Amino acid sequence: MSYDLGAPVPLTMTVKDASGAPADSGNMRLTITLPDDSTAIVDPVAPSSTGSYAYSYPTTQVGRHAVRWLGTGANPAACTDVFDVRPASSLMLFSLADGKAQLDIPASSTGDDDELRQFIEATTAAVEFFVGPVVPRTVEQVVCGDRAAWVLHTMPVMAVTAITPIQTWQQAIDPADLDVDTETGILRRTDGLIFYSGDYRVTYKAGRTVTSPNITLAGKLILQHLWRTQYGSARGPSVADDYQVTEPIPGFGYAIPNRALQLLQNDRQMGGFA
Repeated sequence: MSYDLGAPVPLTMTVKDASGAPADSGNMRLTITLPDDSTAIVDPVAPSSTGSYAYSYPTTQVGRHAVRWLGTGANPAACTDVFDVRPASSLMLFSLADGKAQLDIPASSTGDDDELRQFIEATTAAVEFFVGPVVPRTVEQVVCGDRAAWVLHTMPVMAVTAITPIQTWQQAIDPADLDVDTETGILRRTDGLIFYSGDYRVTYKAGRTVTSPNITLAGKLILQHLWRTQYGSARGPSVADDYQVTEPIPGFGYAIPNRALQLLQNDRQMGGFA
């Protein structure tokens, strides 16, 4: 399950004796390994009731966390688990409220909110598979110098924010001296010179400032299809005949509504990912 950065994660562990009855371990230790390989250790963890242990961990890093419970002494026990922490800025094509409206879920119904946000993130990935990045994000790419132009692999490009020389002997390049073709990702120097030799790390922002209505609608149709595939018509609106799905798409893994592909058709040649 994914949690928001800064939100507490409820971690639990249950211990039983040889007969299957709840029982305390002689000592319970909790180790959480963070994405940067540092660890948070709670030792000991006191039982909240016989055989039941709980700890609320306040998240501080984005990414995958590993959890290890280890009970020693009397009634030894062990358990390994994981949880993920989302970035503070999530890649969502549209809001949770828009997703609920598409699925006819009342705004006051919050029981599915966390799961629905994951579905919206999956929907965003599906749309961006075809049209390149829609939600703005920061990208880093290493390019080779000694040439007239650089080509960035993630388009559309919104802005180049930094160019960092990798070798110590290289000359710096000011992003203000570049002409950026946002649609093709081609960078050229405005002073007419070629790029200096050596390797450079280009940091840039890719995505779209404004999301066109056809992209948003395509995303909502994909969300509707994914939600119905998971839960059936009992938990989502019916789908009209012209929303029948494609065959599974090579390189993507599953089918999406034909109508969504039609809506994305005019944007399919814009940008993409390396």
